[in-house]
Amino acid sequence: MSADLNVDLGGLKLENPVLLASGTAGYGLEVERTADIGSLGGVILKSVTVKPRQGNPAPRVWETAAGMLNSIGLENVGLDEFCETTLPQAAGLGVPLVASIAGTTVREFASLAARIHETGLVKAIETNVSCPNVEKGGIQFGVDTGAIQAVVTAVRENSDLPLFVKLSAAVNDIAHLALAAAQSGATGLSLINTVPGLAIDALKRRPRLGGVTGGLSGPAIKPIALKAVWECHRATGLPIIGGGGIFDVNDALEFIIAGASALAMGTVLFKDPCRPAAVARELAGALERIGATGVASLVGTLKVEGTGKECGS
Repeated sequence: MSADLNVDLGGLKLENPVLLASGTAGYGLEVERTADIGSLGGVILKSVTVKPRQGNPAPRVWETAAGMLNSIGLENVGLDEFCETTLPQAAGLGVPLVASIAGTTVREFASLAARIHETGLVKAIETNVSCPNVEKGGIQFGVDTGAIQAVVTAVRENSDLPLFVKLSAAVNDIAHLALAAAQSGATGLSLINTVPGLAIDALKRRPRLGGVTGGLSGPAIKPIALKAVWECHRATGLPIIGGGGIFDVNDALEFIIAGASALAMGTVLFKDPCRPAAVARELAGALERIGATGVASLVGTLKVEGTGKECGS
């Protein structure tokens, strides 16, 4: 009997745990033919803001030794076009869609959640709290427990869809922030966002990116992401969408063992857009080889030396 790939993340039900990460696949339509989206668990759509955004100046992407830096600047079509045109088109992909929302005020997050909920076209919402909170002097929502709680509460008041808070590991204590999200009504977590970085052209003595700094993703951040998933799973027990450097099925197993119930694959699309589908295809066999009956039975089973216990027990 084949291993069970079905997962239920607090009401977000997927036929397999492999998702395309927000931003890297646009609205899914851009990679529909190359990524075999129909074989995946779903797509987390590009973050949308209330007003359209042009994003940062070029160049926006720089390849690093073990991943890439991006400085896209949340370029997107804006809420009106997203709900009226883009989302109905993406719904034709035939897989569960997760909307990713980003705001600069709590009210914007609330407006985004309410409008997107009304469409009835998404199965869950991911809140991208890496944006600056203009009501609090520009500090990022995602580094302040009070701001996270305010955002989660506002979204929850405007939608009862499963809600996943996307956190950055570029903080002192990510588990503390995860607990704040859990206590204010989050369904789960999305871990991790990119890690801030800088690339320099030594000859010109100028930054490689038009936005100066960017977000590092890919294999370079995998150990950081695994640690964040493990810590937040232990602290909250919430369903986690884990991602950061997943390239093959062995990477996928590591994230599940650390505490992820689903997997977000993104940067790998730039190298091989077929990899997410390959991981989804190979996962059942990989689970069987290590004696797991399914994804759910493997989540959070990391054994830490000296405790004699599994972290999920």
